[in-house]
Amino acid sequence: MTPDSSSISSRLFLPAVSLCWRELIRFVRQRSRIIGALATPILFWIVIGAGMGRSFRSDMPGGGNFIEYFFPGTLVMILLFTAIFSEISVIEDRREGFLQSVLVAPVSRMAIVLGKVLGGTILATTQGVLFLLLAPLVGIQLSLISFLAAVAVTFIVSFALSGLGFCIAWRMSSTQGFHVIMNLFLIPMWFLSGAMFPASGAHGTMRWLMSVNPLTYGVSALRRALYCTNSANLRLPSWSICLGISLAFAAAMFLASSLMAGRRVAADLQ
Repeated sequence: MTPDSSSISSRLFLPAVSLCWRELIRFVRQRSRIIGALATPILFWIVIGAGMGRSFRSDMPGGGNFIEYFFPGTLVMILLFTAIFSEISVIEDRREGFLQSVLVAPVSRMAIVLGKVLGGTILATTQGVLFLLLAPLVGIQLSLISFLAAVAVTFIVSFALSGLGFCIAWRMSSTQGFHVIMNLFLIPMWFLSGAMFPASGAHGTMRWLMSVNPLTYGVSALRRALYCTNSANLRLPSWSICLGISLAFAAAMFLASSLMAGRRVAADLQ
């Protein structure tokens, strides 16, 4: 290992892994977060899916009812809840003084962001995969390829949402303000992602909002992954568009988080 690579490892990856591990341990010790992040979306999926199942026909392969159509949307809801709420720890760490001690340490600010975002990503992906195992119960037959593709998309979407959560939490001084933003901005973002209804049947304005919503392409990518062996009849954006926009969304959120962390540190030192 060269001196340059050793320096990068010590300043970026080791602090990031340490912070990521801390996030995982904290989550495991708070069982209410585990139950809430999984139980609420599953209950939402069952109640709404069962209620609308017989009155909804989709353009998925073989038709399918609403509870099947709603499955990828519920998966994204789990990712949203877990990834976003895991970033509340940024507010808690600032209030407890831990964040200040990390900021004055001789580590890259990008390492701090990477550790926090990666921790939320792993938590969200893990819970998303657990829910993904329920797919055969609603008639979605997963092959090895479709399962791996869905896990990969889940990771990308989780990383993007964790980065978005970091951006929001970094500017917040209270968890109450975080919840206000969640209800005012993030839940509508999920509703307008194609999670509950297809863009093809929406009003023109709603259809436009869905087209500019980056989460729409994450949901579409999940649908394509789940039906990757029979996706010719899906009226969705192509794989390249879905993955390209999802990756760009993830990269943009990480870059924005890193820039915000650097600016906040500079302001605190003045």
